[in-house]
Amino acid sequence: MIGTIFNALIYNPFYNGFIFLIKIIPGGDVGIAVILLTFFVKLALFPTAIKSIKTQIKMRNIEPRINAIKEKNKDDKAAQAMHIMNVYKEEDINPFSSFLMLFIQIPVIFGLYFVFIRGGLPDIHTDILYSFNAAPQHIGMLFLGFLDISKKNLILALLAGITQFAQAQILTPPPKPKSDKPSMRDDLARSMSLQMKYVFPIVITVIASRFPAAVALYWVASNVFSIGQELYVRKNFKKEENKALP
Repeated sequence: MIGTIFNALIYNPFYNGFIFLIKIIPGGDVGIAVILLTFFVKLALFPTAIKSIKTQIKMRNIEPRINAIKEKNKDDKAAQAMHIMNVYKEEDINPFSSFLMLFIQIPVIFGLYFVFIRGGLPDIHTDILYSFNAAPQHIGMLFLGFLDISKKNLILALLAGITQFAQAQILTPPPKPKSDKPSMRDDLARSMSLQMKYVFPIVITVIASRFPAAVALYWVASNVFSIGQELYVRKNFKKEENKALP
């Protein structure tokens, strides 16, 4: 049931879009189609990405106030929760919006991933092509005329890991300095931060090295676009904050 819905709403539209791009790109360059499809999907999700990034920036900015409230009301959880919610309301922050944006983006990310893994190129799944979307006459598996993305490619896999590391460095805030009496929550946050920065890029590299290079190219493109989104939103958010200052 879930698989049927996923295919109908996510996988099939993405696959058809991918095949359409291959058809209109000169030479049917699959690598360029991978990059373009990733770009268009990122562009469609950009409004949700803006909200998510702005929420994360605001959350980091108010962290000292939140920590002060927790320390002041450490024996009264009800008062602590009330004051924290007041800060969120005052700063116009929805603490759950980031989770909502992630919930929206995860099916899309998996949809793109499966398009490039299950696509089966140069063969085409004509059974799931829409009636108005004819199969391309030529499919070029050589990205830019020299890189065969139907085969595994260690260099692209390493680039996927490197760009994932760069993305984690930019997106993940630095862990707090270790206190004398660290809480379980602080230890968990520190562990998650380290895993995102150092473990996940290694996992991405290993996975990308085991699949056709189209998958690694997708990860590289996705990471580069995500970094660009983050830097763009941060720059413009800072401008908005400066304009708001008296």
